[in-house]
Amino acid sequence: MSREMVIGLEVHLQLATRSKIFSGSATTFGAEPNTQANAVDLAMPGMLPVLNVQAVRYAVMFGLAIDAQIGKRSVFDRKNYFYPDLPKGYQISQFAEPIVGVGRFAFNLADGTHSEVGITRAHLEEDAGKSLHEDFHGMTGIDLNRAGTPLLEIVTEPDFRSAQQAVAFLKALHSLVTYLGISDGNMAEGSMRCDVNLSLRPQGSDTLGTRTEIKNVNSFRFVEKAIHCERVRQEDILDDGGSIVQETRLYDADRDETRSMRSKEVANDYRYFPEPDLLPVILSDADIADIASTLPELPRARRARFEEAYGLSEYDAGVLTDERAVADYFEATANASGDAKLAANWIQGELLAALNAEDMDIKDCPVQAEQLAGLIARVKDQTISGKIAKQVFEAMWQGEGDADAIIEARGFKQVSDSGALEGMVDQVVADNPDQVAQYRAADPAKRKKLSGFFVGQIMKASKGQANPKMVNDLLVARLDADDN
Repeated sequence: MSREMVIGLEVHLQLATRSKIFSGSATTFGAEPNTQANAVDLAMPGMLPVLNVQAVRYAVMFGLAIDAQIGKRSVFDRKNYFYPDLPKGYQISQFAEPIVGVGRFAFNLADGTHSEVGITRAHLEEDAGKSLHEDFHGMTGIDLNRAGTPLLEIVTEPDFRSAQQAVAFLKALHSLVTYLGISDGNMAEGSMRCDVNLSLRPQGSDTLGTRTEIKNVNSFRFVEKAIHCERVRQEDILDDGGSIVQETRLYDADRDETRSMRSKEVANDYRYFPEPDLLPVILSDADIADIASTLPELPRARRARFEEAYGLSEYDAGVLTDERAVADYFEATANASGDAKLAANWIQGELLAALNAEDMDIKDCPVQAEQLAGLIARVKDQTISGKIAKQVFEAMWQGEGDADAIIEARGFKQVSDSGALEGMVDQVVADNPDQVAQYRAADPAKRKKLSGFFVGQIMKASKGQANPKMVNDLLVARLDADDN
C-alpha cells in the first residue's frame, strides 16, 4: 500500500536573554553545574516568579516577523508532570492563551522550490534542568543551571510531507531567529531543539494516522535521519498488520534508530490550570508598534534587495543571506571594493571554505571585510592575478597583514610590462616548435584551446605573475602574425 507521511514540528527555542524567564539567574552556557540556579529556580517555599519583559518582547518580534496573530492578552499556566530535573513538579508554560497565535511561514527548499507551512502558535515557557548520566556510574546527576531558561516553543501544523521539507523549514527558521537576534540558535548547545511528530496514512486519505513524537532532536542532519528511521519502522509495523502506538520516542544517533521513551501524554494528562502567581500579560497597540520598530531587515527582504541592488543571482543572494553575519560581511566587502560579484565569489569560495575547514564562525574570521575588499581591489586593477590572489588570501588568513603589504613583501606584483612579456612569449614560441605547428594547422575554432598550453608555459616562467590578458593578446598576435 502506498502511504503518505505527515509531519508536524515543535521547536524549542532558547531566547537570548541575559537572565531567566522568572528569576535573575544568568543564562550563560557552560557554567559549572548548579552555579546559575537561585532560590526561585530551585522552587524553594515562598519564592515567587517575576516575568522577564525581554522574553515577551522577543516572542512578539517572532510573531510580527511571520505576520502571525499577536496575543494582546496571554496567560501563563502550570503544566504538571514529574521529572527529576524539574524542581517544582510543574512547568510554567502557556496553553489556552499563547502570546503568538496563528501564522504562516514561507521558505525555500534546497532546489529553490517555494514552500509554506502553518504555524499553530508560539508560546513562552521555562526550560527544565538537565539530567547527567555520563560521569556518574549507575547514578544520575542533576544540573539545574538550565532550569528557568526562557523558551519560545513554536508549534507547526502537520503540513510537512518529507524530511527534506522539514529540514528546509528548520534552516529557514534558524536564519530568521538569528536575524532577529532573539536566539543564537546553537543546536549543539541546546539553544534550538526539535520534537518531530510523525504519522503515516494511505495516499490520498484525509484522516491522520496515529502519531509518534521523536523528542529533542538537536541537529538538522539528525532530524532528517530520525524521520527516515521512524518512517521505516512504522511502515514495517503496518505492513505486518500491526498498529502504531502513540508514544514519545528518542532518536539514537549511534545506532541510527528510534526507541520508545514513554507513552505519549495528551493535554489532559498535564492538568493545565492558570498560574496563580503571574498576572496575564497585556499588550497595547502602542507596545506592539514599539516592538515592531525594532525589527531588522529580514532574510527574504534582504535576499530580494541583494538581487536588485547588487545584481546577484537568486542562488548567490540565497547563500549570502542565510546567515545575518555573512550578509553583513558581504555588504561591507561589496561596498568597500565596488565589485559585488567579485565579493560574492570570494566569500562563497575561499572565505567560506576556509571557515568550514577550521569549523569557525564568520564572527571570528581573521580576515576582516575591509581586508578582503583590499585584496579584491588589487585583482581588479590587475596588480595581481587571480592565482596569486589566493596566495595573498592565505597569507592574510595567517595574520601577515593587508593585501598591499603582503604583495609588496613577497614581490607578487603582476608583470604588465609589454617588453618583458613579449620576451617571454618569444622564448616560449621558440622552445615549442611542435606545438606551434599544431596550433597553426588547427582551424580557428580549436586554436583558442590549443593556446592554453603556451599561456601555461608563460605563467610558469613568470611564477604566475604575468598579466594573463596581456599574455593572451601578445601570444595570439605573435602566433597569428607568423602564420600569415
